Amino acid sequence: MEPTSVLLHSKTIPFSLSISRNSSRKLSFRHSNKQFQSRLSNDNFLFGQSLKPIKNQAELPFSLYQSTSSLKITRTHLLSPPKCSHSGSASTDGSQNHPFLKPFKNLSLDELKATLLQLTPIDIIKWSGILSIAIAATKWTVNLVLNPFFWMYFSWTWLFWPWFVAILLAVYGLYCFYKHSIGEASIFEQFAIVTSVFTWLTLVPPAHFNGYLQGWPFVFFFVYHYFFFFNVSVRKRLYGDYYARPHDPKWDLHLPRWSRLLFCVGVMVGHWLAAFEGPELHLIPGGWSNAGIWILILATLLMQYNSTFYLAKYSEKVVVPIAVVQFGPYRWVRHPIYSSTMLLFATYFLALRAPLSLLFVVAVCLIYYAQKAKMEEDLMIETFGEKYLEYMGKVRYKFIPLVY
Repeated sequence: MEPTSVLLHSKTIPFSLSISRNSSRKLSFRHSNKQFQSRLSNDNFLFGQSLKPIKNQAELPFSLYQSTSSLKITRTHLLSPPKCSHSGSASTDGSQNHPFLKPFKNLSLDELKATLLQLTPIDIIKWSGILSIAIAATKWTVNLVLNPFFWMYFSWTWLFWPWFVAILLAVYGLYCFYKHSIGEASIFEQFAIVTSVFTWLTLVPPAHFNGYLQGWPFVFFFVYHYFFFFNVSVRKRLYGDYYARPHDPKWDLHLPRWSRLLFCVGVMVGHWLAAFEGPELHLIPGGWSNAGIWILILATLLMQYNSTFYLAKYSEKVVVPIAVVQFGPYRWVRHPIYSSTMLLFATYFLALRAPLSLLFVVAVCLIYYAQKAKMEEDLMIETFGEKYLEYMGKVRYKFIPLVY
């Protein structure tokens, strides 16, 4: 009689089990060739039936884990017996289920070959160019990051201002400005816009032309923030939050986009010219010689704060005026908020000892603010009539007392 074979599989060592029909049955576990003696109580056990493939372990007429009285096992090795499971099909390779090989499961060489044959010479040139640029950019970036002179350029303070940080901040600021233009920017994103702009006005130009940062650029970086956040602080003081309220859109006066763009470019160019014109930062004298700069800083901040506060006090929802304001800085000039902005720029340029750049940025501001002030005054005359005309007669200067 042919021996009956049951194919068993182990998670550790594959082996086969054969049961012969002799009175003394032998269970052979190969490949280790260990012999186990067993006496089976029923000679007709399993062999009176036709041989069929075993699909389920429950169909076995015996258990591999019988009591020691029915199955005597002699073991000569010290390892614990392997846990076994049966299968009716050949063993599949466990590497097929490896997580790293799943993306390549459906990969076909024929599909890859067909895709490569569809490439045109233009596609090959395009992808070769992209690959070359990517390799070159990666190599340049790695060499730049690993270059110690990049991180310690002339001074240890350069460590805190590498170029790629400035560029990333500018890119993020442009992204936040786009969200602000569609009305979806959060408070943090609005703050990021202001910070990125002031960084490229006060920190990047001196760092580029001097190779390091110290002194006035750091001071004015924070002064610029404090100055331009007065409007936000007024909203917080009046309403308890930082958001603008809905109002009549006719008070949202804006010059053409090209005019606003030229103004921004002019202010940026003026700050770069000041960093180029002025002496090296370590040559700027300190001590009492800078007392006038600190006085101008305080005067600028006080003018901006009082102008914003009085305008908001006599305005509805901060934007729409309900009366002609004639208090505080409005007693000397008709547009003190614009005057304080020009005074801030002028103070920064004086601190850097750049008089020619100061004249340039003042000229840019006067050209832009004169056009915007005319639009505002026309609207005020339309709204308040004789009251505003009387105010214009009493306060003749727009921006600079006794000058303009």
